[in-house]
Amino acid sequence: MYAPLPATAARAQALLEQLSSAEQLSLLSGATPFWAGMADIALRDASHRHPWPAGVVPRLRLPGLQFVDGPRGVGLEGGATTFPVPIARGASWNPELEEQIGAAIAREARSFGANWVAAVCVNLLRHPGWGRAQESYGEDPLHVGELGAAMTRGLQRHAIACVKHFALNSIDSSRFVVDVQASPRVLHELYLPQFRACVEAGAGSVMSAYNRVNGEWCGQHRLLLHDILKRRWGFQGLVVSDFIFGIRDGLAALLAGQDLEMPFRMVFEGCLPQALAAGTLPTERLADAVRRQLQLQLSVPEGHYPSSLRQCSAHRRLAREAARQSIVLLRNEGKLLPLRGLRSLAVIGPLAATANLGDHGSSDTRPSPGAVVTPLEGLRRAAPELALHHSDGSHPDQAAAIARRSDAAVVVAGLDWRLEGEHIHPGDIAPVLAQIPPPDWLLQRLGPKRVLPRWKPVAEAIAWVTSHGSARPGGAFASGDRTTLTLPPAQVALIERVAQANPRTVVVLMGGGAILCQPWQQRVAGLLLLWYPGQEGGAALADVLLGQVSPSGRLPFAIPTHADHLPPFAPRAAQITYDLWHGYRRLQRHHHPAAYPFGFGLSYGRFVLSEAALVHQGDQAVEVGVQVQVQNAGPMAAAAVVQVYLEPPGLAVERPPRTLVAFQRVPLQAGESRRISLAVPLRRLAFFDEQRDGFVLEGGRHRLVLAQHSEDPGLACELELQAGWVGP
Repeated sequence: MYAPLPATAARAQALLEQLSSAEQLSLLSGATPFWAGMADIALRDASHRHPWPAGVVPRLRLPGLQFVDGPRGVGLEGGATTFPVPIARGASWNPELEEQIGAAIAREARSFGANWVAAVCVNLLRHPGWGRAQESYGEDPLHVGELGAAMTRGLQRHAIACVKHFALNSIDSSRFVVDVQASPRVLHELYLPQFRACVEAGAGSVMSAYNRVNGEWCGQHRLLLHDILKRRWGFQGLVVSDFIFGIRDGLAALLAGQDLEMPFRMVFEGCLPQALAAGTLPTERLADAVRRQLQLQLSVPEGHYPSSLRQCSAHRRLAREAARQSIVLLRNEGKLLPLRGLRSLAVIGPLAATANLGDHGSSDTRPSPGAVVTPLEGLRRAAPELALHHSDGSHPDQAAAIARRSDAAVVVAGLDWRLEGEHIHPGDIAPVLAQIPPPDWLLQRLGPKRVLPRWKPVAEAIAWVTSHGSARPGGAFASGDRTTLTLPPAQVALIERVAQANPRTVVVLMGGGAILCQPWQQRVAGLLLLWYPGQEGGAALADVLLGQVSPSGRLPFAIPTHADHLPPFAPRAAQITYDLWHGYRRLQRHHHPAAYPFGFGLSYGRFVLSEAALVHQGDQAVEVGVQVQVQNAGPMAAAAVVQVYLEPPGLAVERPPRTLVAFQRVPLQAGESRRISLAVPLRRLAFFDEQRDGFVLEGGRHRLVLAQHSEDPGLACELELQAGWVGP
């Protein structure tokens, strides 16, 4: 867990004592004036031009915190490496690789002058229609938490990690208005553990969310920010608002545990000086917020970070390896894959020759011209001797003719930034903007008496125009959540025409959220998920299709057979209730087999699990150990992902039939066998008891099932546990 060193804390206290009250108040807001910052965004695309500063005090030689976004790479122009999106990296089930990616992103951020990186999005994918599904790691809190903690550790080697969005932020089109209702048990079992994992991994900062939870805005939610984050979990870092529109009531937010409003001088600046003068803002709370920021500034690691780090060979190799490990093979009829012995290959589809990297919102990246390897280019480079016939699919008859005369066909289809992504709905931000004082030039020109009485409706109109412009077709925040989980009809028709012309057809799907593939999937021999694979994605795809490496990705979410099997999802909901049942938990509870289960993925290897056993930990143990033998009985090197699921007694309260409690990625050579051990902390076997306000073990027989996906019968180990307290 992040904690300032004693010398750092002492130095921060000494600096705090040198700051006037006015200076302390100024440190609670980003360093950029609101109207100048908004103009910078509108006219210069500022979020992709420079970091956003906070806490700059020249007279004390404090350079401040310099913020950048970065879920798939540093979001600034200047040639940063673009990695696969987080949902793709979630499919790797590889925390060690994710930690390396975090360190690489942090190094590149430092080369831009940034030292604070918002690259850790651990909001659960409750529904695959969420527009920002690509920014999360998946639907399960343990899986998401392990990957998020790994990213946190990597970032903290060179910068300050920012974990977002705290909490229950998983609807985009109504994120500025929706009130998410959730019981304490739902919060602590599903929607908060992954944040706790990142805090325990050493995160220096946590970003609050835009939405409300149980009636209160997250940016001023005392239960979340103070009682849980700072007191229950012991978080000593900085709480920062989500950008621009994350604070509604400035004094309430600061008193609830908010420490910094970003990136502009806005709501805090407009109300906190008066609150301090009136005595409604305690000086202790002001000092605490400033002290946390100073400690964080002083904790930034020292080092030299030249611009040559951006897209260096090591980072490009890392991006390619991440894309390789993320590819999920869902279908391989007749063992068509890997493609070998071909003389010709048709490469078809609207995304085959397109740099399709993901959303164009805050997570957008700007790779150098020519840096992105598309699927078509990747195949050309990997197999120059192969006759490649390309069609974008706009003329299905032509595409079918190309497929018919080729030895096999690859159709690259799916989603792009126009179909899913971040969203600002016109008018939703007006209540926040109405709190911002008018620009100085307007007050000077017309006078306060003429401006102030009319300012609120003017500000609301500006907010509507601003958000409408970004949400219009072609705008950066245009797409939002998906209400249809199938492919566009034209893409389905193209797939069916090509498959009819050539039965040796492989469909490659790009995107972030799940895509329902019935009924056309039965008509193709191969189906795999490429996601938004980053700048090296085309090279990684060629590696997998041509058999240089085995596909080793596993689904980070369950894909249902029908959208009716998913929880309710209304992108413009004003209020919604989250319960314990989504994803694989919901499918199993309602006895709906998945089309493709959580944790599922095919391989060119063949894995056999055997000899499962419990490891005795002693009477005072805080975890349970399990061991299993893993063999690759296939013809080539490949990686298994061993998953451990809890089947609880479920007598005290209703619990999911199965819950993921541990996993391990296991690379094996052909014929290799290895015995592995996995540790399961007792907290993962417990449930949250609302009466006792903490986690308790249920007495009785618990089954730990070692499996290859959530619906795999697997190998079971049984243990008897006594009912008892685990912890808060």
